[in-house]
Parts: sequence; C-alpha cells; structure tokens
Amino acid sequence: MTYSPESGSPHGHEDVPPVPQLTDEHLDRLEQGLRQAARVPGRAQELLNAVLEVSKELQLDAVLRRITDTACELVQARCGALGVLGDAERFSEVITSGFAAGGPSATGDGVPHGAGPLAALLDDRRPLHTRSHGDSGDPGDPAGAAGSTGSTGERLRTPTLLGVPIKVRDALYGNLYLAGKTTGESFTSDDEDLLVALAGAAGVAIENARLYQQVRQATEEFQRRLLPQMPDLDGMELQARYQPSTEAPRIGGDWYDLIHLPDRVPCLMLGDVMGHGIAAATVMSQISNMLRVIAFDEQEPPSRILHRLDSVLHELHGGPMATVIIARLEPEGTGRRLQWASAGHLPPLLIGPDRQARYPTAETGLPLGVDPDLPRYDHEEVMQPGTTVLLHTDGLVEHRTWPIDEGMQQAAAVAATLATEPLTELCDKLLTHREGFFHDDVAILAARLTP
Repeated sequence: MTYSPESGSPHGHEDVPPVPQLTDEHLDRLEQGLRQAARVPGRAQELLNAVLEVSKELQLDAVLRRITDTACELVQARCGALGVLGDAERFSEVITSGFAAGGPSATGDGVPHGAGPLAALLDDRRPLHTRSHGDSGDPGDPAGAAGSTGSTGERLRTPTLLGVPIKVRDALYGNLYLAGKTTGESFTSDDEDLLVALAGAAGVAIENARLYQQVRQATEEFQRRLLPQMPDLDGMELQARYQPSTEAPRIGGDWYDLIHLPDRVPCLMLGDVMGHGIAAATVMSQISNMLRVIAFDEQEPPSRILHRLDSVLHELHGGPMATVIIARLEPEGTGRRLQWASAGHLPPLLIGPDRQARYPTAETGLPLGVDPDLPRYDHEEVMQPGTTVLLHTDGLVEHRTWPIDEGMQQAAAVAATLATEPLTELCDKLLTHREGFFHDDVAILAARLTP
C-alpha cells in the first residue's frame, strides 16, 4: 500500500491489557471501609465516589496527590497534607492541597514534622481528631492543635484538625491530615469515619501504584536488554531510543538494529511485531536475529531482504505479523544515498540542515506474514551532509484522539526545529513533545551525516 500523510496507520494494536489487579485481600480491606462508611447516613455514595477517584491513577506521585485532593473534597476541608514517612519516622515528602504559596514545603529539609498532636498520630497510629473549645468531645488547643514545625519555623494554626494513618500491608506508610472545614464548623465523627474508610482505600491504591512501578521497571529493563548498543561509524552520528508505553507495563515487540554489511554500507533496521507480552518479545527477537543474517547475506536491495525474511518466517514460524523497514546508507559524492524498503511500516522521517522535515510519499506495502509472494518496493533519497534520517515505530505518532497523519505532522514539526541541534536532543524532544505520554511503545533509530 502507499503510505502518505493522508493515509492511516498501516496496522493497529490490541487494547491496553489490564494493569496489576487488586487481590482478595485488597477487596476485603475496601469492603471493611465501605461497611464502616455505611453507618454514616447518606454519605456512603460520597465515599464510593472518593474511592473510585483515588483508584484511577497508577503513577505513585499522582496517586498521592489524588488522595490528598479527594480527602479535602470528601469532608470539605480547607486544606490537607499527606506526609510520607522516611527514615527515623520523619516525613521524607509532604503532598499538600489547598495551601497558599509559601505554605509547607513539599520536599527536602523544609518538610514539616510532627509536634504535639501530630507526633501523637505518629506514635499511636490511630485517628486524630482535635476540636475547638465548645465542641462535643475532648477540647483541644486552638493554637496548637495542628502544630507542625519545619526548618522554616512556620507553624500551622487551626481550630480543628482531622488526621488518620495510611497503612500499606499493615505497615505505616504515612499520615493524612486535614485542617479546617470550608463551612467554618468543626469536623464531626462522621467525617472521621469517612476519612478512615478512605485511608483504607488509599493504602490499596498506593500498594497498586508501587506494584505497577516495580513491574514497569522490570519490563523496561528486560526490553532494553534485547536491544543492541549503537556502534561508532565514521562520518555518521547515531542515536537510538526505546520508550515503553506509559499506560501499562508490558513487554512489546518494538525493536531496532544497525549492522555494517560486507560491502561496508551501514544498514538500519527497525520493526514492530503485532501484539504484546512474552510472545511478541520472542517473535521480535527471532525476526531481528534472522534479519541480521539475511541482510548480511543478501546485502541489497532492501526489498530482496524483506522478501526473503518473509519467506523464511512463513516456513519456520507460520508467518507472524510484523512491520519492518530497512534502510541502506550508500556513499554518494559528499553525502549518502538512502535506499529503503518497507513491509507495512511508516516511511523514514528525513530532516535537512535547512530545517525542513518530511515523510516521503512511497509504497510501503503490507506487513510481514500476509503473503510472502507479495512484491516489495525500493525507494531512494539523496542525503547531503547534515541531513538526518529517523526511523521510528508508530507509537511515536499514534494517538486515540487524532489521525496518525496529524501525529506525523507534529513529529515532523518538532524535528524541523531541532534539525541542527545535537542528535541526542532531537531524539529526546521527540519523546517529550507529547509530555512523555504514549499509548504504545516507541522505538527510534536516527542517523545524521556529519561533514
């Protein structure tokens, strides 16, 4: 098929797989909290909505902020803070909500630490509820009820304070404090019950976020170990990147490679196996290894290499579905002649020293695994010194809310502004121009001709 900025993605991806699931133990703890909240007339639905809010996030920092904001909304608190315990039971981090600029520090030496009732919450690990004079229950000290000091010497003063410990697997993770109601009233025992129940859900959300982070780190490390290091080549600057999907930790089938052929021509290769998980990673490894051998043997043209690869995959593995692009960089005067062929993959992004960036309109064909007898087409472009050729998987330009050609236009626009900047900066900015959020894994392989 012909791929141009007006055409759609050459292939799709399966839906995002589920993130680490809540265990029976998690659900039991949530059920206990909801039963406790059911004793508060008319407010169980408020708690349920709050629990759903804190369970939406997977990134730990976002989870902590969501907990603090949601707690304030649940009991109509003016401000709140979630203190994360570090060494020696001092707060290593405090996430605040509702504080004006110049309030408690969020990190570092200025983090407030417990004093008075706050210290008691650290020691007893039970809910803390202080009231102003005239309220029912034990009276508190309006000036010192919420006393908290830090290296800045600041002191918080409020007539009423509500605090609960947050536990993760029965270990104290931190404390959640709320100060002053927006109505001017004191917190009630109903507020306390709601906050205790929310703290149970918060512990589950934090544990799930930590598990997500661990799985994500392990997945990313495994994937990176499957990808090669870039060699040093005279007259050429090389960079490669791998960015896992930001939606859920998963092993993917994106890969890149570069080899020096016997005729001394560099050969860039990049592809994307359809699907995710161990199976996709296994197929990816098989394809990349086969392609190295076939490219070394065939050398040229790229279309012939793809044709032979497709035939071998059909004979040995039943024809797994994958997109692949191969590009040779042959000497041509003072520059290079880019000869490339694609099996259903996006065309290369060409970035000139004149700050022009474009995707060539070309026949990209169908992915591997469809029909090994299908014709493959070669394309050529002349590259002058300073020109960059960048291969990438579709995760860089795909988005659920706009067509892929719009994503390609965005990537080309970013690349054009960085055409003469260091290649490392160009690759990094392409990964950050969408604020680092990607629905799918991304692989990038870039080569720039140096004078």
